Amino acid sequence: MSFVVVGLNHRTVPLPVLERVSVAPALVPKALRELAGREHLAEVALLSTCNRTEVYALCTKFHPGVADATEFLAEQAGMKASDLAEHVYSYYDEAAVAHLFGVAAGVDSVILGEGQILGQVRDALKTAEEEGTAQQSLARIFRHAIEVGKRSRAETGIGRGAVSLSSAAVALATERLGTLVERRVLVLGAGEMGQGMATSLAGSGVAEVVVAGRGTERASDLAIRVGGRAVPLDTLPQALVAADVVLTSTGATDVVISHEEVEVAMQRRFGRPLLIVDIAVPRDVDPGVAAVPGVTLLDMDDLKAFAESSMDRRRREVARVRRIISAELERMRTERTAREVAPLVSALRTRGEDIRQAELERFRARLDGIDPRTAETIEALTRGIVAKLLHEPTVRVKEAAGTGRGDLFADALSSLFGLEP
Repeated sequence: MSFVVVGLNHRTVPLPVLERVSVAPALVPKALRELAGREHLAEVALLSTCNRTEVYALCTKFHPGVADATEFLAEQAGMKASDLAEHVYSYYDEAAVAHLFGVAAGVDSVILGEGQILGQVRDALKTAEEEGTAQQSLARIFRHAIEVGKRSRAETGIGRGAVSLSSAAVALATERLGTLVERRVLVLGAGEMGQGMATSLAGSGVAEVVVAGRGTERASDLAIRVGGRAVPLDTLPQALVAADVVLTSTGATDVVISHEEVEVAMQRRFGRPLLIVDIAVPRDVDPGVAAVPGVTLLDMDDLKAFAESSMDRRRREVARVRRIISAELERMRTERTAREVAPLVSALRTRGEDIRQAELERFRARLDGIDPRTAETIEALTRGIVAKLLHEPTVRVKEAAGTGRGDLFADALSSLFGLEP
């Protein structure tokens, strides 16, 4: 059984392709069931964020398993698998684990060291477990990745001063306008990203924060937390007229702000410019809006370029994170080998006990007349001899677990004692 990752991210595909492959959170359970139904995928988890969509799977056969995952991604994008292949990366076994560890540690993100990805990895595991597509083996790898993410942030500066995608969107808007003081800001979306953007506005001196979302109650709760007000999504045209800045990241699969809506809003703004920062994938705003006079439209590509200019300090921490990943990979190898050795040790002890019992049975006729105390002595004596004979081989194979020497010891025990763990 091979562990594989097959995916695309912000480095391998342009934004239009990435947003076509993206799976909305509400659709992840259905996607997991579809993936799990494919012939060569035994266990599967799906990680789909604003800068990556990746299938993690235990597959019965490597190449057919990769093909199954690639076909799924191509179907998501409405493309042929052969056309998508140049953008897709795949890793297997230890390389796949190392990739997941790096993702959880934040070294593969648009914003190096950003913290939101760790929660997204945790959510991917949770959903897969709830759908029954992640069993013990896949869950163990994901839990180890979450540990790596936590350890990397605790022991290095990879997350120190690092901005999240949502706070980077606010910083990008601030840079473009010079200041957000006395600006009216419309936040579209009250999910994780929307909450992050709204709370990142604290201390910026904005005149007003308006929150619009599909879930009226959630939008209202967020607006109260940030000292703003909530508006229904159907009043979006009026909100666009009043706003100076729009920050948007919803989980919608279709455009939320159309070209026509922005054109109409701009006609009613009497020449006031409008800045829109859209960090949703798929995009919330029709890309054609960028051509409307007076509108500046920024998206994930702009955010990526902005983030690149402020990453030098965190880049210096990457080597330390990579060392943690290497150490954790070694720990995983040791633990895995120890789990593999455990059945072998159990089989060895069972074999010794079987031989002991067989020999006692062979001499049963001669022992029938002995008194109970002597019988107990014989039982203890034979148990002790077997335990002492097997003690050293057991200790040695356990101590060497996870090394080439351990593999040799395990093979030797299996051959010499005819064991089948």
